[in-house]
Amino acid sequence: MKGIVLAGGNGTRLHPITLGVSKQLLPVYNKPMIYYPLSVLMLAGIKEIEIISAPGDLPGFQRLLGDGSSLGITLTYAAQDEPRGIADAFLVSADHIGSDSVALVLGDNIFHGARFPTLLQRVTQDVNGCILFGHPVRDPERYGVAVLDEGGNLIALEEKPARPRTNLAVTGLYLYDNNVVEIARGLKPSPRGELEITDVNNVYLERGEATLIEMGRGFVWLDTGTHEALMEAGQYVQVLEHRQGVRIACLEEIALIMGYIDRDACYLLGSQLEKTSYGQYIMEVAKAG
Repeated sequence: MKGIVLAGGNGTRLHPITLGVSKQLLPVYNKPMIYYPLSVLMLAGIKEIEIISAPGDLPGFQRLLGDGSSLGITLTYAAQDEPRGIADAFLVSADHIGSDSVALVLGDNIFHGARFPTLLQRVTQDVNGCILFGHPVRDPERYGVAVLDEGGNLIALEEKPARPRTNLAVTGLYLYDNNVVEIARGLKPSPRGELEITDVNNVYLERGEATLIEMGRGFVWLDTGTHEALMEAGQYVQVLEHRQGVRIACLEEIALIMGYIDRDACYLLGSQLEKTSYGQYIMEVAKAG
């Protein structure tokens, strides 16, 4: 399975702070925002990942992450010259996807939960059709909403409905088989000229090939697209890390846990940041083995 982090867009809801920098390079407490979605793909066991962003923002991501080799993964980069909808990512990254299945995660989404890595590794083993993840929210009219029948089967998807039938929002993590590229190519753009991800998902739903996994208690999903949400996400990470003494979305630790790098390589990465508590944490993790 290949991975995509969609880190494009203009971040207009976060202006003026995103007028000079990509939203996904902003800090969420003690690390760049893009660490969080990238950690999701790494935890899923995906090692070949493409980051999509605006041409002017790509050098910032490349300076931050390089080619991924220090983390034992392969990172490539692709330019999206203007926002054309989430589903455009499959056209931009068609060569990267090749003949594989693909996991797409939005660059401003944060996922967390003790059972989340196990869930990811299980569902990414064999993707036939489309797998979505739903999370209850108090304002479902802001999101794509999923409707399930009494047996928990997905029966409808509604994009930002004025009167939502459920409070189950479709999160920014999507798993697809290889047919998604051809489906995206066949989409009709919305009135805004965008290729909508809900249209992709509805094609799979009509084929009877769409599944939704409910993420209820024990799972956290945060969308950092507004000033308030960005601050709340930082506070969540700060409190949890302070209380538990762990780091959320620590890429170096994840690379070690997943066997992508060894302890020596992990320690070296930490030593390069030794003047920070983040770097000291990485060195302690590496020494602990």
